Amino acid sequence: MLLALIPLAYLLGSIPSGYIAGILAGVDVRDVGSGNIGATNVARTLGKGLGILTLAADTAKGYVPVLIALHLGFRPAAVALVAIAAFLGHLYPVFLRFRGGKGVATAFGALLAIAPTATLALIGVFGAVVVCSRRISLGSITAGLAAPVALWAAAAPAAFVAMSAILAVMVIVRHRDNIKRLLAGTEPRFGG
Repeated sequence: MLLALIPLAYLLGSIPSGYIAGILAGVDVRDVGSGNIGATNVARTLGKGLGILTLAADTAKGYVPVLIALHLGFRPAAVALVAIAAFLGHLYPVFLRFRGGKGVATAFGALLAIAPTATLALIGVFGAVVVCSRRISLGSITAGLAAPVALWAAAAPAAFVAMSAILAVMVIVRHRDNIKRLLAGTEPRFGG
């Protein structure tokens, strides 16, 4: 079952929600705004409605396969592999020549299935940083850094803490251009 679920999780993660939302609106989101297929760029360029739809779909890509793995009774290490597969599908989608998004919503979905209480704390961290800075990228990076700590504090199995650390590193790597702009003071503010 695990050997089937891991590639299925990757394929589900590979579904480019933001790209599909853009095509339905007659726009290739890779050619507008930041060029990213994630919810933030979709919301900025195509409107909040499609941005929220993209956010929900990208979250589900992480949540659903992990929830299935949990219900099948897989051990934490196996569940962590399923989560990583879905996350990597979003980052490197086979359907878009392996050029995907930054993975924040998909990681959020996986963490929500694994540790809902810790994930709610991470939402609080994300929200506080975004409200104070009006920068989605800074909220995403901060929540990513806080994820392993939140799961450890929630007494999650070591495999889940390690998995959250891997996802956090990848989220930060995917935000390297944002980090450069944050340091230069040129990162756009959400709603600005």
